[in-house]
Amino acid sequence: MIQIKNLHKSFSSLKVLNDINVEILKENNVAILGPNGSGKTTLMKSILGLVIPDSGTILINGNSVFQNYKIKKQISYLPQSIQFPENITVQELIKMMEDIRSEKANYEYWITQFDIQNTLSKKIKNLSGGTKQKVNIMIALMFENTEYIILDEPSVGLDPISRIKLKDWLKQKRNQNKTILLCTHILSDIEDVCDYLLFLLDGKVYYYGTINELLNKHNESKLENAIAKILTLKNHKL
Repeated sequence: MIQIKNLHKSFSSLKVLNDINVEILKENNVAILGPNGSGKTTLMKSILGLVIPDSGTILINGNSVFQNYKIKKQISYLPQSIQFPENITVQELIKMMEDIRSEKANYEYWITQFDIQNTLSKKIKNLSGGTKQKVNIMIALMFENTEYIILDEPSVGLDPISRIKLKDWLKQKRNQNKTILLCTHILSDIEDVCDYLLFLLDGKVYYYGTINELLNKHNESKLENAIAKILTLKNHKL
């Protein structure tokens, strides 16, 4: 379980998170949505302990993410942008991550799924953008003993076939006692993978509940239409 209580975070005069209170139960699969600048990435980085809030607490399985670093071994995380050392090969990167985690990784699965066997001897700097994203996903998800999977725009740069394979993998994890937090602008991925939606506006929780409840609330059958209504209502209040 992830418990977020009275979370506040500002960068200089910009208030990014404003009194966030959310409880994510185990096995919930939650999409995190909102306009650019609404606080999505800051919230995810706070859950990881990478951003220190001004006030508030975040507990994972009852332990503070800011006081117990061992909790992070239960999390698989893919950031929106990532920079690995560019002069090492993909195989060297895999070995480095295994040494850091002190456990064997199932990277063979992703090598096969993404058809990147021929990239193992290539240096990171020589990979195309799409191939680099496949490697990023492999590194983030190759340790299978984690309880929580947090993905920030995982489909960016992926070809359609690779995106479908990633989505199918996430759908499998829904039935394996995993908790998934997914931030993406591809709404079809959200509807296939997630049951819950956390919608942020101006650093506040505008909606947190099931996707079906949101659709019923706005009398819509498609998520994109419900989101459009949220943003229309917001603009009318400005």
